[in-house]
Amino acid sequence: MSEQTVASPGALNGATEPSVDLRRRRFLTGAATVVGGAGVVAAMVPFLSYWEPSAKARAAGAPVEVDIGKLAEGQMMTVEWRGMPIYILRRTASAVAELPALDGGLRDPASAVDQQPKYAQNAYRSRTPEVFVAVGICTHLGCAPTFRPDVAPADLGADWKGGFFCPCHGSRFDLAGRVFKNVPAPTNLLVPPYTFLTETRLLIGSDAEAQA
Repeated sequence: MSEQTVASPGALNGATEPSVDLRRRRFLTGAATVVGGAGVVAAMVPFLSYWEPSAKARAAGAPVEVDIGKLAEGQMMTVEWRGMPIYILRRTASAVAELPALDGGLRDPASAVDQQPKYAQNAYRSRTPEVFVAVGICTHLGCAPTFRPDVAPADLGADWKGGFFCPCHGSRFDLAGRVFKNVPAPTNLLVPPYTFLTETRLLIGSDAEAQA
């Protein structure tokens, strides 16, 4: 689109000095530029504030204390830490005893892949044989596996000894969060840092060894 120029009466009379209207236009243009610049700065303030972590966001990464005193054998509870579901399972003695027998069908039975703290790189993938703690997110595409403690259910087969089943794409994990072979998930469930404050209280997100 072509720009139209409106001539002032002075220009029609051959005047060379800017008219009052032209000077006013220049002043208004300059003023608008200054105000516009101030507006950009003002607009950036909330934008920059958006990137500053709020107290709530900072608190979201803080350790979470959990009371497991009422968690019975064979039961699992879920808490949230850093926006992720954390599974806490109190395994039965029979379930713990079954774990070594499953090694042949697992992709990484010895937890060679770094998916857990050093203190959980054992047959139980936990600090103690009974209490198992894991991030409840499938290592395939991030779905939430369901807790399936039932033995040999019709939909999972006669070899199922209890564990975690991802309904999204069929990945299977045993009661130590170790992934089975021939499923989409590539690695075992992640074990977060945690420590025991007492026999019945856990602190999720705090690693005593790292703090020592």
